[in-house]
Amino acid sequence: MTRKRLSLAVQNQVRQRANFLCEYCHADEKWQYVQFTLDHIIPLKQGGDNSLNNLALACFHCNRYKAASQVAVDPLTQRTVPLFNPRRQSWSQHFIWSTDSLTVIGTSEIGRATLDNLQLNRERIVVIRAADKIANRHPPPGDPVQTQE
Repeated sequence: MTRKRLSLAVQNQVRQRANFLCEYCHADEKWQYVQFTLDHIIPLKQGGDNSLNNLALACFHCNRYKAASQVAVDPLTQRTVPLFNPRRQSWSQHFIWSTDSLTVIGTSEIGRATLDNLQLNRERIVVIRAADKIANRHPPPGDPVQTQE
């Protein structure tokens, strides 16, 4: 499949479906300086297509770290597992926010492998989350937060 520019209608559908959140790190596009990109969950060069079922909204950094990867190693079990697929899986099945809501915790092999591979807790995004939390823009509504033990 050759790369072609996706129509504005498709881009808008992906953005709205994602509630304008990066579907990996859950950063909010509305408060960023750079518009998010459309990630091909299965890269075009690996048989993916431009269908809505193969597109996810991704911030620049998540898209860059994911690149053409479809699998990664879970740092806990050392098993190679598929990366999180936002079209087939729910974010809350694999991730939860820390008690302070600043870091993502992987709750499954897929969650931990994706967190590690895409660097979902990179320093800059944690700083942005802290500022967004002060402005009552973080965590996103409906996202699970770890409770105190």
